[in-house]
Amino acid sequence: MEEETIPQESKCTTCSSRCGKLEVFDWLSDLPQPGYVTDIVEVQFKNTRKGFFRNSNQVKLKKGDVVAVEASPGHDIGEVTLTGELVILQMKKNGLDPATYEFKRVYRKAKPVDIDKWEESKAMEHETMLESRRIAERLNLNMKIGDVEYQGDRTKAIFYYIADERVDFRELIKVLADRFKVRIEMRQIGARQEAGRIGGIGPCGRELCCSTWMTNFVSVTTNSARYQEISLNPQKLAGQCGKLKCCLNYELDSYIDAQKDFPRTDVPLRTENETYYHFKTDIFKRLMWFSSGRESTGNVVMLTVDRVKEIIELNKAGTKLDKLASEISATIAKEIDYTNVVGEDSITRFDETNQKSNKRRKNKRRKNTNKSGNGNNQNRRRRNDKSSNSSEGPNV
Repeated sequence: MEEETIPQESKCTTCSSRCGKLEVFDWLSDLPQPGYVTDIVEVQFKNTRKGFFRNSNQVKLKKGDVVAVEASPGHDIGEVTLTGELVILQMKKNGLDPATYEFKRVYRKAKPVDIDKWEESKAMEHETMLESRRIAERLNLNMKIGDVEYQGDRTKAIFYYIADERVDFRELIKVLADRFKVRIEMRQIGARQEAGRIGGIGPCGRELCCSTWMTNFVSVTTNSARYQEISLNPQKLAGQCGKLKCCLNYELDSYIDAQKDFPRTDVPLRTENETYYHFKTDIFKRLMWFSSGRESTGNVVMLTVDRVKEIIELNKAGTKLDKLASEISATIAKEIDYTNVVGEDSITRFDETNQKSNKRRKNKRRKNTNKSGNGNNQNRRRRNDKSSNSSEGPNV
């Protein structure tokens, strides 16, 4: 009887109107379902917090349903984000064993009363966060409270904080519990996790990886940028969390594998008259540029990796070449040559056509003005002739 009062399509409000956070695509939905479908479902709460629950009451659930689940203490309200066989694979991905995991239960689909109370709790979260920051500042605690999440029944509140050092917040918990009359839970998160909870758009134009699909964070160092020949500019390498971008590690393995047989860049190439120093490298094309000076103002030559290794071996044996020259410049120029299929050979081609058309228009205007001017002159002459004839007639 309770399911009949719930609308068929539930409005998602668990993610603060951001349903893309850690969303999982059910790629098994088009396949025929086996005889036994697991009763475990994945439920998402505010932002990126998720949990796995057992549907022991056999409630008919689908993705997007708002449900009341077991919590400690009381109950919590969340949204079903995954059902079926894919939930087991998701648990294995997160390192959880379904055989030993202690599942909490799904009570029911959320009633209108539950949703109203839940909405009221969410409306209090921002003001609670600001007040808790003021309390922490009065207690001289070196920490930042980044977010607050109330449980669905408003009996518990989770305070997410960031701290560089260990913080003794026992006194803070007492003050917060007395101030807000709820059970307090403190959870420490990192700067990357905070950025994932807040969300945003990265410089690539897409949503932040930490708020859409990343679940674990691996340390990122400046060596990742060095291996990929990226300029060590802190403003370019730092993300919205203030740390190095996580995407610096995405292609790192490919770059490391490609550079396994590359020579060291601090080894100069010596000729009879000059010494060439490394300038830059195109890793996947296996090309290296060397300059005859410490800066790029000298003579720059482009060599293949195999040729550079050969020259280094000759230098070790005491042999110096007469000179270095870019041996594959013609090949590279041929590779980057473009075929002109639409006549786009000049940037100012449209300006030239416009000038020609403007000249034609001016010539037409001149001709028209000349014709009109000649016609006006002839009319004036005719009028003058008529007036002269009329004036001479009576006198005769």
